[in-house]
Amino acid sequence: TIKPQLYIANVKENDLPEFGTIIKNKYPELAGKIVPVCAKIEEEVIGLEGQELTELLASVGINESGLNQLIRKAYELLGLITYFTAGPKEVHAWQILSGTKAPQAAGVIHTDFEKGFIRAEVIGYKDYAACNGENGAKEKGLLRLEGKEYIVQDGDVMHFRFS
Repeated sequence: TIKPQLYIANVKENDLPEFGTIIKNKYPELAGKIVPVCAKIEEEVIGLEGQELTELLASVGINESGLNQLIRKAYELLGLITYFTAGPKEVHAWQILSGTKAPQAAGVIHTDFEKGFIRAEVIGYKDYAACNGENGAKEKGLLRLEGKEYIVQDGDVMHFRFS
């Protein structure tokens, strides 16, 4: 098939750390297309956060859950990225194709946003998180004004100005 393919392999807990190397050596054409998942570990990961999650994953020799790997690989395969809009009441994630310009990204929210696009106020996600939100990022001068040619980056936190 000419369609992009992604495989999910349910592997034993002990095989997780070396699975990628085994596949790369044995089936090089499948390297990067197989996501190893251990159903037993995924069940244990449910509900864990922070240090507990990090410690559990490290104990089996991996740094990311199978579900997170699957999501990341699927996004890569489909050429998708995510940007966010954040307000006092909610944060919303929007999926767009990689390479999308700001007006078209605004149009995903509402067609009027694209038609009347003036500019986008943009903060990178890492800056947004490190500064505890929009106000902290603004105080540190990390908010950027971007125009119609700006290509949205994965993780951008954006406010659109439109007429």
